[in-house]
Amino acid sequence: MLTIKRVPTVVSNYQEDSSESVCDQGVLGCGRNCLGNCCLPVSKLPLYAFKKDGEGGDGDGVMNTDEDSHMSFLHSLLLGQWEERMKRGLFRYDVTTCETKVIPGEYGFVAQLNEGRHSKKRLTESRVDQVLQPFDENKFNFTKVGQEEVLFRFESSSHNRSHFFQTAPSTADMASNSPNVVAINVSPIEYGHVLLIPRVLDCLPQRIDHESFLLALHMSKEAADPFFRLGYNSLGAFATINHLHFQAYYLAVPFPVEKALTQRANIRMEKLDNKGVIVSQLLNYPVRGLVFEGGNSTQDLSDVVASSCILLQENNIPFNVLISDCGKRVFLFPQSFAEKQALGEVSQDILDTQVNPAVWEISGHVVLKRKKDFEDASEAYAWRLLAEVSLSEERFEEAKAYILEAAGLQSADTEEMKKEEALSFEPPSPRNPSHISRGCLVLL
Repeated sequence: MLTIKRVPTVVSNYQEDSSESVCDQGVLGCGRNCLGNCCLPVSKLPLYAFKKDGEGGDGDGVMNTDEDSHMSFLHSLLLGQWEERMKRGLFRYDVTTCETKVIPGEYGFVAQLNEGRHSKKRLTESRVDQVLQPFDENKFNFTKVGQEEVLFRFESSSHNRSHFFQTAPSTADMASNSPNVVAINVSPIEYGHVLLIPRVLDCLPQRIDHESFLLALHMSKEAADPFFRLGYNSLGAFATINHLHFQAYYLAVPFPVEKALTQRANIRMEKLDNKGVIVSQLLNYPVRGLVFEGGNSTQDLSDVVASSCILLQENNIPFNVLISDCGKRVFLFPQSFAEKQALGEVSQDILDTQVNPAVWEISGHVVLKRKKDFEDASEAYAWRLLAEVSLSEERFEEAKAYILEAAGLQSADTEEMKKEEALSFEPPSPRNPSHISRGCLVLL
């Protein structure tokens, strides 16, 4: 068994007081107003019901309330609710005061000084060689979160347009009795940092399934903002909580990985062409990874990526996922940093920076906890850190084979692939959106 010692990130103010099990409590009302069976079924949280593919309506990212007024999903709901929680003092620190800079160099890695994330808590031992682990109700999970940390529920609409209701019964616009909720991360990396927790009452372990991944893509699509990205970390790839969740936040500059060149993966594309999904491989980037884009529908893209993630899980390969470009591009990174750390194969100077390279760091947004590391941050350091994350070429090809198996594809001839030119993607231009505070991003 491989383990590493690390300080778990605190994502909820209830994380350090999780002695009681909530999932199986049948009594209505435990007095904590939590997300467990004891309280959630009788609560009336705000509800955002999103429009599904192929349905008419008023356009992506626009909400109709029951009073038939129009408002921005991002500004008026997610960010408005997030800022309200900030005014109430629910966050452990003010992330808008954190210094951020684009590191000079070809790739434009983004470094943030976030001393609030540095914890003096004792190290705990985490197992890193088992991607699929059973849910443990005795450990902290999101049913123990207080409802004041929840922004709204996120469900598929039963109508042909998106809706927002300020309060709604717990069973409204739901296919099951277990709601999807969006909650704040009390240790935010950036502005608007939230957690998407699918079917919270089902107490699902941290593992990708088709339904939940499609939900994450719908959230990205509904946000309709290229600077809003969702991320996923598997166990063994620096997931903190073994309770299914995605993370998301705003960063008003392109991630370096979004600017990286790609090349069509060496696979025969006939089956994917039926779905309209294109699979490419990253070029000249420190972490080897695949890029999925296109799709005749959100469902098509989701099916291909989710199947790929499921095969990686079943073959015990840790991975990270970045959902980008309003749900139109998905980056998949099999990784091995925690394994190398457990085996003593990571340089001590890298470990001393206390960076856990999860999805955001792999994508090029490096969160540093010490001022000296921030001041000394260079492209060479970022490259060295991320190179430690990447699978070797041989192991990456093995992982890619599982991904091809998931999609029912075959490898193409090498000579055929040589004819494919490197592809570039035009990322969104940097901007300072009106919904992001000026103090949130400092470009040096």
